[in-house]
Amino acid sequence: LQSPFWCLDGLCEDDVRSIMARSVCAKSAFELWGHGQTHSELKTSILNYPLENMSPFMHKNSTYRINVYTFNKTLQFADRIKRIDAMEYLPFEGTVSLKEPENIFCLLEDYGTDPNNIPEHPNYIYFGRWIADGQRELIRSHSVKNRHFIGNTSMDAGLSFLMANHAKVKENDLIFDPFVGTGNLLVACSHFGAYVCGTDIDYNTIHGKGRSSRKNQKWRGPDENIRANLRQYGTERMYLDVMVSDAAKPVWRKAALFDAIITDRRFLCDCILSCYVESHVPVSQAYHLSDIFTDLLNFSAHHLVIGGRVVYWLPVYRPEYCEEMVPLHPCLLLISNCEQTLSSHTSRRLITMEKIKEPEELDSQAHLSDPRFSPYQGHNAFREKYFSGLNKRCGKEDNKSEVNGE
Repeated sequence: LQSPFWCLDGLCEDDVRSIMARSVCAKSAFELWGHGQTHSELKTSILNYPLENMSPFMHKNSTYRINVYTFNKTLQFADRIKRIDAMEYLPFEGTVSLKEPENIFCLLEDYGTDPNNIPEHPNYIYFGRWIADGQRELIRSHSVKNRHFIGNTSMDAGLSFLMANHAKVKENDLIFDPFVGTGNLLVACSHFGAYVCGTDIDYNTIHGKGRSSRKNQKWRGPDENIRANLRQYGTERMYLDVMVSDAAKPVWRKAALFDAIITDRRFLCDCILSCYVESHVPVSQAYHLSDIFTDLLNFSAHHLVIGGRVVYWLPVYRPEYCEEMVPLHPCLLLISNCEQTLSSHTSRRLITMEKIKEPEELDSQAHLSDPRFSPYQGHNAFREKYFSGLNKRCGKEDNKSEVNGE
């Protein structure tokens, strides 16, 4: 993105408030009154804005405040005051109230995205009436750092809420995570009023036993479990249960049960390893990446309600990625495919699919749109390519150290 500011058309104020009540990506939303590359252009643009749209917020019985926000640059307090004073041409008739204003107006200056090359003057300037803030506070309040029960692969809070939004999680929905881990996705979904449940093959994780992932703590405490996480955020009533189960061998009856299936298979840690303990339940088993996604889509086609969504992460090797590598299913419509870059050569893509019909006998299997992109040649090779790149990088660093005589 060249700018963090987006201009949207065709939305009423109620629509904007509804979006901001869920969004963890958007910081704030404003009704745009004027914009321009210079303050002179901004003034002209504001004065051309219909007065009838301004007057309800500028009458003599109202109170207001003007804030100045900059992106990629910090202004001194005196400079902020100068910018506010320069907007004396605005026809405000009300009273300034810094603490509890009825209306808040914001001057937004965009200084680009390069912190090493900040221009003296803004690239673009906006002015408008504040409507609502997004839910980015949830990222702080639900930070994994403060989570009661965590693991080495606990999903970031911001991404958890993003996945819940992609799944359109709402009140009284039933949400399932087949690779539940420490339950971070369940926490996010329960925040929006959904009932949550999940499975995992790791007995110790499900029951909150074994070694702790916290620094300076050897073993998990007696109350470190997924349910305790929901209790921490006041959503324990939305917790149904979690159980030990192998996702490759579903235990559910054949019926549409779930409004959404949201999961994050920790592909680098435990997709290929085969580590058995003395118990009859293995901690992990060999499970090819291609099989994981095939099983997940087939399971979703059979157990989602019509209109329900499955949201998951697909790891890819960036130099070889193409859209034909995304698994498809006749009963599932691809809604979105968003990339999160992990390194110069690896990334993962957030895949969202929606169930559009019940499976028939010929619709039972997931597939690739182009057979040439075999899942065994593509997704299973991801681990080898990832660690191959890692080894090459480490080798270069070792050679560099030898050259320097270290």
